[in-house]
Amino acid sequence: MDDDYAELVLTVVEQIPPGQVATYGDIAEIVGRGGPRQVGHVMALFGDSVPWWRVVRADGRPARPVEAYGLSLLRADSTPLKGDRVDMARARFRMGARSSGDAAS
Repeated sequence: MDDDYAELVLTVVEQIPPGQVATYGDIAEIVGRGGPRQVGHVMALFGDSVPWWRVVRADGRPARPVEAYGLSLLRADSTPLKGDRVDMARARFRMGARSSGDAAS
């Protein structure tokens, strides 16, 4: 495991605000290296140090081993959901984009 890569992934995850999510693939794209599986590996090893529940599968569901707990944390974040999946159209994190709840600068 490349420590620099892991640090990049965790830095991106730390920036996902409550109410928003990113997929494993989104994070790989933002980092510019690896893919969803590599991001998943980083999250499995080090994800407990960041808001891991804000990283979801491409279908909008939290990671399988912690799916129910992840959903409860997403609900606590007021993340838009459709049943047991995140409403990706409303909740997807875009690096550098401001959420509608942000105050104007």
